[in-house]
Amino acid sequence: MLHPRIQEVTERIIERSKATRQAYIARMDAAKSKERVRAGLGCGNLAHVMAACSSSEKALLTKDEQPNLGIINSYNDMLSAHVPYKEYPDLIKKVATKFNATAQVAGGVPAMCDGVTQGRDGMELSLFSRDVIAMSTAVSLSHDVFDGVFCLGLCDKIVPGLVIGSLSFGHLPIFFLPAGPMPSGIPNKEKARIRQKFAQGLVGRDELLAAESASYHSAGTCTFYGTANSNQMLMEIMGLHLPGSSFVNPYTELRDGLTVNAVELMLNQLISTKDANPIGEIVSEKTIVNGLVGLLATGGSTNHAIHLVAMAKAAGVEITWKDMSDISEVVPLLARVYPNGSADVNHFHAAGGLPFLVKELLKGGFLHEDVKTIVGNSLNDYTKEPVIDTSVIATDNQIAAKIKWQDCPETSHDEDVLRPIENPFNPQGGLQLLTGNLGHAVIKVSAVQEQHQVVTAPAKVFNSQAALQDAFARGELETDFIAVIKEQGPKAKGMPELHKLTPIMATLQDKGFKVAIVTDGRMSGASGKVPAAIHLAPEAVEGGFIAKIREGDVVTLDAPNGVLKVHVEDNEFAQREIEISEQVQTYGTGRELFEGIRQTVSSADLGASAFGLIYPNTNR
Repeated sequence: MLHPRIQEVTERIIERSKATRQAYIARMDAAKSKERVRAGLGCGNLAHVMAACSSSEKALLTKDEQPNLGIINSYNDMLSAHVPYKEYPDLIKKVATKFNATAQVAGGVPAMCDGVTQGRDGMELSLFSRDVIAMSTAVSLSHDVFDGVFCLGLCDKIVPGLVIGSLSFGHLPIFFLPAGPMPSGIPNKEKARIRQKFAQGLVGRDELLAAESASYHSAGTCTFYGTANSNQMLMEIMGLHLPGSSFVNPYTELRDGLTVNAVELMLNQLISTKDANPIGEIVSEKTIVNGLVGLLATGGSTNHAIHLVAMAKAAGVEITWKDMSDISEVVPLLARVYPNGSADVNHFHAAGGLPFLVKELLKGGFLHEDVKTIVGNSLNDYTKEPVIDTSVIATDNQIAAKIKWQDCPETSHDEDVLRPIENPFNPQGGLQLLTGNLGHAVIKVSAVQEQHQVVTAPAKVFNSQAALQDAFARGELETDFIAVIKEQGPKAKGMPELHKLTPIMATLQDKGFKVAIVTDGRMSGASGKVPAAIHLAPEAVEGGFIAKIREGDVVTLDAPNGVLKVHVEDNEFAQREIEISEQVQTYGTGRELFEGIRQTVSSADLGASAFGLIYPNTNR
């Protein structure tokens, strides 16, 4: 039986989305009804498609009887998560050849890393890179010569951008292929400890760099449960990955076997069974709700309070922060992965991982089982985990190990990391909607201890992350206060993450001061510990009331009751002027190229997207 709250929220999303979802499905049906992709090409067009192909590939493309697979790749060799994708296109092409089919790299998408740009000007491009990736995906597929697509992407804005772009080609089967997390480095608690000591001036840069390098040390995603690994969880629980494939380490026999299996699966669906589910049918209202449940049950990244809204909108589905908050009230927290605990995603995977989580959430009635996936038409397939099939005798022409799926463990292998539905870490999920006379914001409470979830204190107002850092260095923050960091929203600065606030504020909290953060910007998907009301909408430069807060105003952040307010008389507050800095620098490091997006981007609660006019959503 589906939980009544999940049913209620799903039904209102379906009702709210009726017009936009129908319009989306109509567009996809129209695309599907066109003559088969390459059949409509003129000779000159087709010649361009296959000019650089081998003679055998040209023969296949000319006959137009076998599938041609497109590959969208986020590979680069600077960022650890994307390094493994260098070999993926050749692997996909090898499998295609076995099926007498073809595969081509349709295009690449940029992949920037918030871990590199934290606190720097480049961070102001980070959120906008998601929409650039969506457009790059659309450009790559616009040649309209592919029967199926593989998206190779992992990290923060890359996966949401690939999803948004792919949904414009929702009539095609599109699989997402993970590359997996790097092996575990130093414990996350030790890394956090060194960061705080550095913020206090107790260790130097050499010690800090040594700790960071021991944590981020090889190819693969970072192992904490930030946005990158929240992306992987979402792709799996939404049925766009193979079951149990998200957190298998790179360069392992199982990892390569899963990649080969995914290509074989799509080609079998396209050639033999003719039952490939297109991505536009997989990503439905129920699928989006499943993604929300997975995010909340694992204490995932707050960035998805923005990304999921934008991804859903691209499929004609309209969701709100209230939907998320209402679901969070009933979905139990079943995982503790850093920053919500000390374990990393490798420990989570070893404890039973996503197959165990899906099994437990289905058992509790928190997930829709009757959804389409890349595997079939039931989420029950995602309660199984992949293993190498040792009964298969390897042959010379075998590309990788054969994979089979078995039932996930009946019990968690480590209940400090992953728990059954009967014994959750918390009866509620990790996200809360905050409302009051400042607008509305979200807070991630799964990593904040209960005694820190309510703070009433005077405001200290800053226009930048750097200004707060300077105040800390001058010793001006040794008191109870709520840090108000304004002019950080999408229109102002592209909504940079304010991750460098965490060690400072955590240090002050550890000293016994009551502290919190209120901002129209973002915190990192790895942030926690200190209560932070983030994504405040409307933002300051749109006339948001955060710009009316003055130094010393008493502010309350009450996470359990969903309250965010400034204690100023209504009449006085209404008469106050909006205070905005004289000049916000929007040039340098490529920022000037994004002026058009800053002008058109929607507010955070509507997905902070440049595509608002294309995918209208008027329901806040």
